[in-house]
Amino acid sequence: MTVVLTHSPALTPLLVRGALRSPFKRPSPDADFPRTRLVLPGLRVDLTRLAAYERVCGFPTGDDALPITFPHVLGFPPAMLLMSDRGFPLPLLGLVHTSIEITRHHPLPATDAYELTVYVEGLAPHHRGTEAAVVTEARTGGTVAWESRSTYLARHRTDDRAAPPSDPHPRAALGPLPALAEWHLAGDVGRRYGAASGDRNPIHLHPLTARLLGFPRAIAHGMWTVARCLAEHGTPPAAFVRAEFRAPVLLPGTVTYAAGGGRFELRGHEGRVHVTGEVRPLLT
Repeated sequence: MTVVLTHSPALTPLLVRGALRSPFKRPSPDADFPRTRLVLPGLRVDLTRLAAYERVCGFPTGDDALPITFPHVLGFPPAMLLMSDRGFPLPLLGLVHTSIEITRHHPLPATDAYELTVYVEGLAPHHRGTEAAVVTEARTGGTVAWESRSTYLARHRTDDRAAPPSDPHPRAALGPLPALAEWHLAGDVGRRYGAASGDRNPIHLHPLTARLLGFPRAIAHGMWTVARCLAEHGTPPAAFVRAEFRAPVLLPGTVTYAAGGGRFELRGHEGRVHVTGEVRPLLT
């Protein structure tokens, strides 16, 4: 079933709705899930919001093309509408964004109108619980210009049907990436990114609200860490990006950006890896 939205839904009520429904969810890879495709046509970018996003993530401001991660921000409210739905089996509270793959077929002008399509691709067993895959597509002129696939993990007891995933590019075999920069992250990064993206999850905003949800301090948005790395790394006009979120980044804090050979990573104290990723030119 396809549902056409007349406007982008507000995120905060969806976060509240998802949190209230979380205790009643029973996650399982065999559970049913919404097959609805949400379509948001004629979407135009708020250029003021875009500039704020570019500043907090480190992208140059004033470029006509959207940063490669920005369509995720546009598609996140419809995705949250699906994941906070009564029929979505994974609890929103505690749901962890574990990876994202982005394919940009060509640069996306900031002044174009886009049609977004968002849907849940499916559920899969994970060695720590159940993982959901959510797909977002941005079309212009009737063709897909940008698409992403995010995975979200709900942790729960399992029957060991899924083994821990193997790393297709093991770090030890490829060698360590050279450190290129050290970033000192202010305590307000989560609030600034939340204002630009609309994602005001309490774990990212203040130490107190983060502690209430099990974190010692506020943590950076995973998508901010990837965007910041890609702003530093750069991407070809047509590109494929994959990133995995391995450990939260506490705020304030200091991290090391390392890159080489199309790969990048963000490391923290004593070499703890927070994010790993790769950037490849898209072959057409």
